[in-house]
Amino acid sequence: MGTFYRNAFLIYNPQAGGLTRARGHRVHRALELLRSLGHTVRETPTTHAHHATELAREAAAAGADLVIAAGGDGTINEVANGLAGTQTPLAILPAGTANVLANEMRLSGGIRQAVRSLHTLVPRRITLGLFRPDGGPPRHFLLMAGAGFDADIVRRVDPALKRRLGKGAYWIATLSRLGARLPQIDLKMNGDRIQTGFALAARVRNYGGDLEIARHVTLLDRDFEIAAFPGHTTWPYGYYMGAIVLGAQQHLSGVYWKRGEALDLKPVNGDTVYVQLDGELAGQLPGRLETVPDSLTLLTPPNLLHRYGQ
Repeated sequence: MGTFYRNAFLIYNPQAGGLTRARGHRVHRALELLRSLGHTVRETPTTHAHHATELAREAAAAGADLVIAAGGDGTINEVANGLAGTQTPLAILPAGTANVLANEMRLSGGIRQAVRSLHTLVPRRITLGLFRPDGGPPRHFLLMAGAGFDADIVRRVDPALKRRLGKGAYWIATLSRLGARLPQIDLKMNGDRIQTGFALAARVRNYGGDLEIARHVTLLDRDFEIAAFPGHTTWPYGYYMGAIVLGAQQHLSGVYWKRGEALDLKPVNGDTVYVQLDGELAGQLPGRLETVPDSLTLLTPPNLLHRYGQ
């Protein structure tokens, strides 16, 4: 029969990917459908940055039996930060520019299909990543942390262009950096020490909605798959991208691949190096990335392992 929720909270970003614009108020239609299917749901829109974290924390404290995040990966990240360490489960209604988590779980069909399948999903305790910047507050992430090249692209994306072009805005920002110098990162992990212009700690295989960089990690694992790509300028990254598109990244010469639960990152020569978490700018190095096992309950398809081919 599935599960029906009696004290659920739906948190959404009104600005995410036309969620409440253009084709009508999709959130209101989702709420109507949720209620018609037997769920009791309260609507809680965000009004400012990190508001979703506050709302999720308040919902958990109020005894919510489910928190639903409607939006892109940034909104889902904020909600996950509010629920980390609690027993309150998280479900997603995918929207926004890209939704890596929805792609990772092979959730298709948009918001209405996600609503209709909600009662069939099963709760699983999963590991979260945690970024501890030196001198700053720690922040969890569900999907990935990137330091260097990709975080610099995230920083340069024009918000207005992103609203109009979606993922195209990221390609424009990337092209604008062709040939640019890359600040170097000193990476330490498990006794290894290397320099890189782009370090990725992945908890999922999907990257940006269309690509896979990590090939072997799953949401159910307790560690990261680490990739570090050498290069003092952005020129080699065209070659790396081609290999990623072809699925041949694991054979790239000079690229560092490792599994691990913690790594330390710091800029070389005092350069400014940015960090992105789940596709959103999240500060600067130096800092530490680590895993936090058993820290979030996520509603997933019952055949999640099959979707990973396992």
